[in-house]
Amino acid sequence: MNRRIGQRISGDVMPAESAAAPSGDHPTRDPGQPAVGAVPAPEDASGRATRMTLVLLVAMNGIAPISLYMLVPVLPHLATLFSEDISVAQLTSSLFMVGLALSQLVMGPLSDRFGRRPVLLGGFALVVVANIGCIFAQTLPQLIAGRFLQAVGGATGMVLSRAIVRDIYHRSRVGSMISLVIAVMMIAQMLSPVCGGILNDWFGWRSIFYVMAGVTTLTIVAILLALPETRRAAAPGADTGFVQDVRALGGNPAFIGYVTCQMLASAIIFTFAGGGPYLVINAMGRSPTEYGAWFASAGFAYMIGNLVSVRLSPRYGLDRMIWLGLAIQISGAVLNTIFGFTGLNQQPSWLYGTHMIIMFGNAFAMANASAGAISVRPQAAGTASGAMGFLQMGFGALCSQLGGYLGGHFVTPLPLNLAILALSMACAAVIVGLVPRRNLAVSTATMIEAEKEAL
Repeated sequence: MNRRIGQRISGDVMPAESAAAPSGDHPTRDPGQPAVGAVPAPEDASGRATRMTLVLLVAMNGIAPISLYMLVPVLPHLATLFSEDISVAQLTSSLFMVGLALSQLVMGPLSDRFGRRPVLLGGFALVVVANIGCIFAQTLPQLIAGRFLQAVGGATGMVLSRAIVRDIYHRSRVGSMISLVIAVMMIAQMLSPVCGGILNDWFGWRSIFYVMAGVTTLTIVAILLALPETRRAAAPGADTGFVQDVRALGGNPAFIGYVTCQMLASAIIFTFAGGGPYLVINAMGRSPTEYGAWFASAGFAYMIGNLVSVRLSPRYGLDRMIWLGLAIQISGAVLNTIFGFTGLNQQPSWLYGTHMIIMFGNAFAMANASAGAISVRPQAAGTASGAMGFLQMGFGALCSQLGGYLGGHFVTPLPLNLAILALSMACAAVIVGLVPRRNLAVSTATMIEAEKEAL
């Protein structure tokens, strides 16, 4: 089985990657030169080093998103408990995403300068401290501050898990290894609201932070014991051309169109996630645990859409797949709006049944828009990806707040349906107005990279 998942870390990288260096992903170096400060992975014929590394990558990548979604079912209860407005309780999620957005701009460069391990350990130590602060929070503003710090630290895992995959695996296997991590993470992310609802029902909302503090502490111990330093040595006098890349990307209408489409498509997810718990729990009278199950159904549709997109995109091309995704997404949004006018989606099954259609198409649009953005200027793919991540989280935080307001201040899902329809139409508008009409061939490798960025 390990031969299919991956070879041993120590034998998987060095000689072959040196031959691939001219593509620009890594600086040229001697095949025998180790990573800066690296501890060589043990020779392990059974492949246990690879399995442990994969488990660590999943754990590191998952701490922030699981922390975000585990608290979502509890937001209405927190608003009531602390006698605050629903919009204030929603800040525990929206400012969490602001923390993720800002941290992504900083943690990557810090790890390039000081190494992966120190930044990971420092970031996760901050997560543990933030969780402890949330446990003892006596007011909602104190809880919001703790959540923000939780996000700042947790973002290190999201950023550096991808960097570590690039550090330790052969270039031809980076996309597949990241896809494997993402596939496992999607399952964990879908289950996290259910787990959050169960913990709240059985032990109270503070138990969520006890669990996350414990999980993060175990991850820190595993990093100390099993993860060597993987950062590579930089080529002397290397010029990344950051200013030139920013100018080129900022002046390219196609790049702006793809990035804006990706940002708006992801905003649909954040908007619905922001308003969903208030509609299902408060307006429809369902339990936090049941809401978590409905939330998972949307994530399942999104995961299936991404898997289908990987298969279809090489055949039909990037732009056609975006339009196919937008057509499905808009159709689902129109259907949900009609159900909102007629009152049918006052039941979770109707509301989330049509939302699953939206999410299936949303996966097509987001993945291919991401691929388009990083393909406009391939040598600036990292800069393009960073800009997308920052805009996705920053704008998503605003839309999450909007979704919380629409879901919490109206007894019908119709205002939320109209907001999602508007976002879907805006996605189509920017593609029509900014992206040139052409057919772009997309390789399987490019689409795997797009799936990594979209998720």
